[in-house]
Amino acid sequence: MKSLCFSPRTASLSISRQSNSPSLSSTARRRFSQSAIEQAIDAAAAIIMKWDAETSAYAGVTSLFHESKREAMQFTKSVNELQDIMHLLVSDQDSGSEKFSQAQRLMQIAMKRLQKEFYQILSTNRADLDPESVSTRSSRTSTSMSDYDDDALPDDEIRTAGDSITELEDVSSTAMSDLKLIADCMIASGYAKECIRVYKIIRKSIIDEGIYKLGIEKLSSSQVNKMDWDVLDLKIKNWLDAEKISLRTLFKGERILCDHVFSSSDSIKESCFAEISKEGASLLFGFPELVAKAKKWPMKKMFRVLDMYTAISEDWQEIETIFAFESVSAVRLQAINSLVRLSESVLSLLTDFESTIHKDSSKAMTPGSGLHRLTMCSMDYLTLLADYGNILTDIISDWPPPAKSSLPESFFDSPVSDNSPRPAISVRIAWLILVLLCKLDCKSKHYKDISLSYLFLANNLQHVISRVRASNLMYLLGEEWITKHEAKVRQFAVNYERLAWGQVFASLPENPTASMTGGKAKERFMKFTSSFEDAYSKQCSCVVPDLKLRDEIKASIGTKVMAVYREFYDMHKSTVGEESREKLFVRFSPEDVGNYLSELFFATVSSGSSSTSSSTSSHHHRYMRSLLRA
Repeated sequence: MKSLCFSPRTASLSISRQSNSPSLSSTARRRFSQSAIEQAIDAAAAIIMKWDAETSAYAGVTSLFHESKREAMQFTKSVNELQDIMHLLVSDQDSGSEKFSQAQRLMQIAMKRLQKEFYQILSTNRADLDPESVSTRSSRTSTSMSDYDDDALPDDEIRTAGDSITELEDVSSTAMSDLKLIADCMIASGYAKECIRVYKIIRKSIIDEGIYKLGIEKLSSSQVNKMDWDVLDLKIKNWLDAEKISLRTLFKGERILCDHVFSSSDSIKESCFAEISKEGASLLFGFPELVAKAKKWPMKKMFRVLDMYTAISEDWQEIETIFAFESVSAVRLQAINSLVRLSESVLSLLTDFESTIHKDSSKAMTPGSGLHRLTMCSMDYLTLLADYGNILTDIISDWPPPAKSSLPESFFDSPVSDNSPRPAISVRIAWLILVLLCKLDCKSKHYKDISLSYLFLANNLQHVISRVRASNLMYLLGEEWITKHEAKVRQFAVNYERLAWGQVFASLPENPTASMTGGKAKERFMKFTSSFEDAYSKQCSCVVPDLKLRDEIKASIGTKVMAVYREFYDMHKSTVGEESREKLFVRFSPEDVGNYLSELFFATVSSGSSSTSSSTSSHHHRYMRSLLRA
């Protein structure tokens, strides 16, 4: 311990004590006569020298605060009285006396002892003073065992658990009280610097160790850029867990402990907490910024970016509370910078997503007019985005509305308009779906058979609507949007039906029961057979993945064909000639037609293309092909 230079160490203290008790010197004079001063110094010397490790082997191996709490209290009381005597002697201009020199030497010995005790308490109670224990104890200060469900555990288990918790909290509480007592005494005696140095060394090591164990490491932008996505993805997942743990236990617990131990000095508790936590917290909240600024990653990066943005924004109030001191404003600023960078990354990724749809140049036709890969991938992406609706609302709120110049004017009967009262996120999502639908419209033109184009559009728009209904997209787009696009699906289905099956409908007479000659009947049967075979051969490989849409289309076709054909068949089958000649003209019974129609659109879809149909459907298709070859 370096020698004591009393005046500089105690000048501010003297002012503080005088401000608390303006008549300290006069009061002390009345209290202490010369003999009383000597007696007080002797009494302080007795207990202080007892615990001088340099003169007592016992003191060298024993902890004052662990051995006797009563004696520890007496020790700090004697130190405080010794400090009052030293102030009195200085005010009496007696600082050169032997009594003052003796008091000064005793003060040095006492401070050395308290510094050792301070270190020992911090070290030996490291487990009980870890940030998680401290933060947990603090959160329980207003909670008793009566707050828990008494029926949840047997009485003996409740009692054991309660005793265990109480024991741990007692150890932590005792250690915190002892540290505060020592810190108050050392600060009042002008030894704040020595106290703070010990505290910072031990407590910073705990924070640094906690950050390390949580997997937070110092990285550069170049290191992040060089990582494979799978590696970075794991680091982001780890960060999401680490952020919650470190904020709710590590930093919160340290702030509670720091505020308690140094409650006598706002400036000291601020400087201590800043030096202990600033580096680790800046490292923690700097990682999202590195990720946001990194090179272009797969589109799924969007959801990790949103996860990090969510974590910081949801915990912002706690961040502001824990790091409220001006000396740790850099931590708050780093968290804000990360939020800004993350939001910029989200906007950039949304722009990239739209661009990806625009640039999709595949011209391959989806077999069976089924679902296009672009539709499924885009809706998977948008469905996941909708789960972040609130966060995206914050990010997109000030983003300029989309430019319409890149899309055909005919598509702007959707809710995307400059005067739309909808939230920005709803407008943006509606816009992205509109971009997708425009691209699908372009792809539909690759089908040579226009009827297949309409079925393709109906299938893909129905898939879009189904994904909207089954996700949070429904709340962003609204029922009006769904209703409007369902009407479009129905129109696409009507157009498909008209173009694909119109010749079949036209082959049937308007009045199927009207009398006609055998020749006319044969001609009608042959015309129906020819048109039905032609339509079926083209449509048998088509798919309609959506059950409701499939049933609606089949029901509509069946309604227009089955009833009319059955009446015509029953009325005129016998007019075409003998049974042997009948099969030449009447190839299908009403039951045959119904069976073929019922097997339509059942081909399954895998990865955007149709696969083989069911065994029953395949059997009917083979039978139809045999008829066509006859």
